[in-house]
Amino acid sequence: MIESLSLPTNYVTKPDAITTSSGKTIRSQEMIVNMGPQHPSTHGVLRLEIVVDGEIIVDCIPHIGYLHRCFEKHTEHMTNYQQVIPYTDRMDYCSAITNEWSYALAVERMLKIEVPERVEYIRVIMAELQRIASHLIAVGTYGIDSGAFTPFLYSFIDREKILDLFEMTCGARLLYNYVWVGGVSHDLPPGFVEKAKEFVTYFRPRITMLNDLLTYNEIFVKRTANVGVLPRDVAVNYACSGPMLRGSGVNWDLRRDDPYSVYHKFEWEPQVGKGEVGTIGDCWDRHIVRMREMEQSLNIIEQALAGLPEGNVQAAVPKRIRPEPGGEYYGRTESPRGELGFYVVSDGSASPYRVKARGPAFVNLSVLPEISRGAMIADLVLIAGSVDIVLGEVDR
Repeated sequence: MIESLSLPTNYVTKPDAITTSSGKTIRSQEMIVNMGPQHPSTHGVLRLEIVVDGEIIVDCIPHIGYLHRCFEKHTEHMTNYQQVIPYTDRMDYCSAITNEWSYALAVERMLKIEVPERVEYIRVIMAELQRIASHLIAVGTYGIDSGAFTPFLYSFIDREKILDLFEMTCGARLLYNYVWVGGVSHDLPPGFVEKAKEFVTYFRPRITMLNDLLTYNEIFVKRTANVGVLPRDVAVNYACSGPMLRGSGVNWDLRRDDPYSVYHKFEWEPQVGKGEVGTIGDCWDRHIVRMREMEQSLNIIEQALAGLPEGNVQAAVPKRIRPEPGGEYYGRTESPRGELGFYVVSDGSASPYRVKARGPAFVNLSVLPEISRGAMIADLVLIAGSVDIVLGEVDR
């Protein structure tokens, strides 16, 4: 009779340690693997240094800076405050409207500008359309990350309809320079309201279709449920925001909890993760929060279009910005990725002394090592995708 052999659980008691050229100490059975900076799953030029033990991730270290844009330095050399706005577009280039709005809000607080009500309504409409367009990129590319190609095509078909609305308003489809300090660059063109209402009616059933194709697909659920779990306390301690925070069950949204503009006039509800198919805070929860946020954005857009007031959209745009005696001001909005803030320092001159950006993608990315340890390499693609980063904002 041949006795079965089994290895003791502590068969490696004191493994040899190896120090790499970068100073990283790893055990003899571990290996360092680089994912990126040129890799489809990194959603941009991001390098993930992964320490693996077989297929299991021991550690994951994000290396940023491959796309450094010098945005904050550029702002110090502008002739005036309005010239900064096109540069904000290029941070989170999937959500340019929100970038402009956050910066404009900080400067408007500095100048104590009262924005016309029509401008506020237009900004809300455009920002929520932008949120849908951004989330469509997020869920579409996330489908590709999980092996589903068809949802990506449908997502981009629908996103094009939103870009058509942007183009008919200001002539641009990606980088808009639309939200100005004190107003917007163009009033809504004839036919915009009707086309926007048509889009709201058209897109509601499309969300249901995307959910059927991807969200509740058995393979997608198995790939994302109980994967990359971000506990509530860890999300709060890392200052996560947006769908990353709400996906962990934290009901916090700046549009409601630190109200700005006219969001308080509309009926809508922030969406949170509930652990419906797995653990609260997993990849699937972050995905479903984005899907349901698009439904809420449609509700806001519908109400804003119905109550759109008349007025001059450039009545409060200052001809000259020279704040005296200066000071420090902070403006923040709820971008598709979370809290996007601009800290503006004025020395009383015609251009800002300092503009510091608080990018949600940068902050959310910092929690990636915490939610990757113990996962498999194949799961890291889904975990990184669920964070929904834009490298133009990370490497600002």
